[in-house]
Amino acid sequence: MRVSDFQYELPDELIAQHPLEERTASRLMLLDRYSKALDESPFAAIVDQLQAGDLLVMNNTRVIPARLYGKKASGGKIEVLLERIIDECSLLAQVRASKTPITGTKLLIDNSTGDEYLEVLGRQGEFFELGIHNVANMDTWLTRVGHLPLPPYIKRPNHEYDDPVDAERYQTVYAEHAGAVAAPTAGLHFDQALLRAIKAKGVKLEYVTLHVGAGTFQPVRVDDVSDYQMHFERFEVSAEVASSINKTRESGGRVIAVGTTSVRALESAANLSSEGGLVACSGDTDIFITPGYQFRAVDALLTNFHLPGSTLIMLVSAFAGYDLTMQAYKKAVQDQFRFFSYGDAMLIT
Repeated sequence: MRVSDFQYELPDELIAQHPLEERTASRLMLLDRYSKALDESPFAAIVDQLQAGDLLVMNNTRVIPARLYGKKASGGKIEVLLERIIDECSLLAQVRASKTPITGTKLLIDNSTGDEYLEVLGRQGEFFELGIHNVANMDTWLTRVGHLPLPPYIKRPNHEYDDPVDAERYQTVYAEHAGAVAAPTAGLHFDQALLRAIKAKGVKLEYVTLHVGAGTFQPVRVDDVSDYQMHFERFEVSAEVASSINKTRESGGRVIAVGTTSVRALESAANLSSEGGLVACSGDTDIFITPGYQFRAVDALLTNFHLPGSTLIMLVSAFAGYDLTMQAYKKAVQDQFRFFSYGDAMLIT
């Protein structure tokens, strides 16, 4: 398939720039893969779409303050967007500058103190490998110098990315393990009251971790989908979660992934497991799910509406079917659903 097959026309005004007042106030498109029916519900009524014995699997990654501003030692301004922290001495990042920094370039980050700095060590594809110098504690340093890494399609005046509303709402209420540079946005619709109502219905909740990287916003710069190399992201599926998933499927319940990142974690684990069921798994995954993929771990999917031509809409098309997915997106535009991170959601069963 061609990347152009996954394009669609989206008016700018449908790109949600701010969260709604309440997390659960979004709209929910209902897509039935078998009847091909499309319907709509308030998101808060998602509990009516769930059944006792179902299992919701959510991604509990936490977004870190991964956007950094500063200058090269020579004076030129820079913007750094972390991809991942490799270890205490190095990290991967995107670096924007008027002139591409070369190996050995010192990057002086705003609000750093003393002799703290980053240094360009080399390139890994589209990312820079940066050395970390004289930073005693990375988490503390990022809290001091970093800014919320809102996606490029969310605009803020004068690049003000420290709004307290965004700081709260661009995290899920169950975010726990720090490491993501983008939120698992399907989870943004849940508040604690809704999670309690879901559990009261007899639906179980489990959590995987996949640290979403900046690569999720990278355009697919090939024509043929099969030529694309997916970026790596760290994930973990615990033994407890694997066992819960196996028991759910054995008892006839549905495994419902909350977001494409949960799908990627579960399917990565499934592909490393035997036919006997899911097993605990962790590491790096570059799984690229496109139409024709055979799902092994997921029975239903809750997801937001994704960018045209993105790897995420390709994954949704693999799960729901290409024609039905594009039909649903066309209807979402016609019915003026809100798109992307702060937008509305779709439940595919």
